[in-house]
Amino acid sequence: MPRVLADAVWPAVPSGALVLVPVGSTEQHGPHLPLDTDTVVARAVARRTADALAAGPDGPPLVAPALEYGASGEHAGFPGTVSIGHEALRTVIVELTRSLSLWAGRVVFVNGHGGNTATLDTALALLRAEGHDAVWTGCDLPGGDAHAGRAETSVLLHLAPERVRAEDAVAGDRRPLAVLLPELMARGVRAISPSGVLGDPAGASAEEGRRAMSALVAVTVRRITRWTVDGRGRLTDPARAGAPVTTPSGRRGAGL
Repeated sequence: MPRVLADAVWPAVPSGALVLVPVGSTEQHGPHLPLDTDTVVARAVARRTADALAAGPDGPPLVAPALEYGASGEHAGFPGTVSIGHEALRTVIVELTRSLSLWAGRVVFVNGHGGNTATLDTALALLRAEGHDAVWTGCDLPGGDAHAGRAETSVLLHLAPERVRAEDAVAGDRRPLAVLLPELMARGVRAISPSGVLGDPAGASAEEGRRAMSALVAVTVRRITRWTVDGRGRLTDPARAGAPVTTPSGRRGAGL
């Protein structure tokens, strides 16, 4: 059967299947990357992970349709950004899991937007307390700049090069995110970077993006296979415990 849930017919959907749900956002990514960048990344990681995982006793993993709206309030100063906020996102995640649990087995939310992190933590903690075998994992990259910089641009050049407006790419504020974060939280991204870029897309390449995606998928497969869950409902990666990570769209361990 297809590993993409939307392509399946209901009699072919097995009970007890592992389901991956990509979670992204619709938000500005500078003048050169599309608004759905986070969703593109999360969907690609989920689908490639499903392809790499072995089929279980209940059939192959399934990839559900992506959640394309997230908590993106920090980008509200830019036209095109659409945020549903933490409360609405939490409700969607909780109700989706309760519905999926009527027929699915384990559920993994694959998150591409760091602004969703706090919501996923609270939603998954609640769901696990209710007895659902649901978790989340982030699309983490080692190192990289904060938002719409070289790391994210490279990944999009690999996944959807026709959608990258390379000629419009500009450098934004290149200070470390730890320095920027207090002001970002207080005033939003536009007050720091009128272009919306935090970092510098210069030097981005499809090959660099290919390597980053391969690493992302390998880590996600390992996390799902080991199924080690922390108190927030997040899959952990024992092989990299304690290592700082940056999502392709944000701050260390979270992202923008």
